Amino acid sequence: MTTTLPFPLREPQLKDEKPKSYQPNLNLNLLCPDCKTTPPYIVEEFASGDLVCGDCGLVLGDRIIDTRSEWRTFANDEGDDPSRVGAAENPLLDGNQLDTIISRRDGGTGTSKDLNKIHGRATAFKGERNLVQAYKEIGAMCDSISLSKIVSDTAKQLYKRVDDEKLLRGKSSDAVIAACIFIACRQEKVGRTFKEICALTRVPKKEIGRCYKSLQAKLQTNTSVMNSEDLMSRFCSNLQLPNYVQKAGMDLVKRAKEVGTLAGKSPISIAAACIYLVSYLYRLPKSTREIAHVAGVSEATIKSAYKSLYAERDSLIDMEDIKSKSHGEGLTFDDLALP
Repeated sequence: MTTTLPFPLREPQLKDEKPKSYQPNLNLNLLCPDCKTTPPYIVEEFASGDLVCGDCGLVLGDRIIDTRSEWRTFANDEGDDPSRVGAAENPLLDGNQLDTIISRRDGGTGTSKDLNKIHGRATAFKGERNLVQAYKEIGAMCDSISLSKIVSDTAKQLYKRVDDEKLLRGKSSDAVIAACIFIACRQEKVGRTFKEICALTRVPKKEIGRCYKSLQAKLQTNTSVMNSEDLMSRFCSNLQLPNYVQKAGMDLVKRAKEVGTLAGKSPISIAAACIYLVSYLYRLPKSTREIAHVAGVSEATIKSAYKSLYAERDSLIDMEDIKSKSHGEGLTFDDLALP
C-alpha cells in the first residue's frame, strides 16, 4: 500500500535511481501436506501453541508465539491502564518515536517528574522541538479564531512539508506559519482575509503574501479564489443578523455577479455592501461603522459599493418574490438608506 505525500511538489526533484539487484522472494505460502487445499485453512491455537490445519486437523507447527494483546496489568496502585504500548505514532514528527518515557508519578516525591524532564531534554532533537513548538502555535492560533480541527491539521501538514523540503529558507517562522494557516483556510473553503491573518499572527501583509506566492509556485495546493458567499455567513453572524437576512444577502450577491453591478470590487467590499442594503431592507439596519468593523474595510468603500447597488436595486431585487416569503410582508425600497 503506497501512501501519497500531502502537498506534493509541482516539479519533483529527480533522484538518481540505481537498478535494483536480484533479490529472492521471501513470501512463504504454507500448505497442508495432506489436504493441499488452496487457499489453506490454517488455525493458530495459541492456547496450546500449535499451528493446525482446519480441514484435516494435522499439526503443522508447535510452540508458536502469541502475537495478540496481553491484558495483564503491571501498573502500580496509582494507575490501572493494562496496555503497555506507547502512544500512536504522530505522522507530523520525524523519527521512529519508540523512545522509553519515564513515568511522572511516584507517590508524590517529585523525583520521577524531575527525571522525566531531564530525560526529555536529553533525548529530544532540536528539529523536533522546533516542529512541536510550531504545531502548538498553529493550534493555538486556529483555536483563537474558531477554526476547525481539519484546518489546523492541514496547516500543520503544510508546515511539515515546508520544513522537510526547505522551501522557505531565510523566512521567519511566524511568516511561514501565517502563510500555512492562510493556505489551509483557502483549501478547506473557510474564508479568512489577509487582514484577519495579519491581526492573528502579527506578521506584515507583504511578508505573508511573499510566502504565500512562493508556496503556491512550489507546491500543489487546491486553493481557490475567496468568494463573497464564503464571508457572508460569518459577517452576518458577527452582526447578529437572522438567517433570512443572510439568505437574502447571498441571493443579492449572486444576482449582482450575474448582472455585473460590482465588477472589479473585492469580495469583502461586495459582501459588506450587500449586508448594508439587506439590513435596511428588512428593517434591521446596521451602520457602515458596524459593518466596517466586522468586515475590515473602510466606510467609504462600503458606501461606494452600496451606491452602485442602490442605483440598480430594481433589477437586482425581486420585491414581489421577497414579499411572498416569510418576514417579507410590507417591505419596500423606501426603507433603504440614501447613498
